[in-house]
Amino acid sequence: MMILGLVRWMQPVHGYDVRRELLSWSADKWANVQPGSIYHALRKLTEEGLLREVATEQVGGRPARTTYEVTAKGEDEFETLLRGQWWHVHQQPDPFLAAFSFLPALPRQEAAAALRNRANLMRASAESTRASLESDWIRVSKPAHVAWMFELWVARSEAEATWCEQIAERIDSGVSYLPDEVAEAEGWNGWRESGRAGREPTAE
Repeated sequence: MMILGLVRWMQPVHGYDVRRELLSWSADKWANVQPGSIYHALRKLTEEGLLREVATEQVGGRPARTTYEVTAKGEDEFETLLRGQWWHVHQQPDPFLAAFSFLPALPRQEAAAALRNRANLMRASAESTRASLESDWIRVSKPAHVAWMFELWVARSEAEATWCEQIAERIDSGVSYLPDEVAEAEGWNGWRESGRAGREPTAE
């Protein structure tokens, strides 16, 4: 979606300029657009009929540069992808949630300390982003909606930091969550039994 959108916005455009623009947005960090994959994506989108090659130029000893435009099919695909992201909520993979699902594997003291450390990192990230918001780089040189994106990052970082601190306080207060503390509690036994049932062969 981002590569189609940028070609659509900047066309006719070289792949080098698409790459440079995406890196200036730091899209490799928040949109999972890897710089090394951009030229491959441009070729693949061209093969699929979503882009067309307008010209290939070579100046001096520099590598040849191909100029791209969006096709009518590419316009339709971009609008479909764009509205799919606007009108639906997509759960993104989060490595931290994978780790948190095994919270009982950590000693209580370490778990609380790790959560508070994560809260500190999230608040530091929010402060750094807030400083960028107040700089001329955002206020003067970027469109208004870019600043709004930065505000969203600040809000998410602060919300997660608050949550981490709240869970750390619950852990420190002695709330039972470890298997040996709640062996008879509803939830753990059912979870264990369902896991065992999934490993046992059926009578059939």
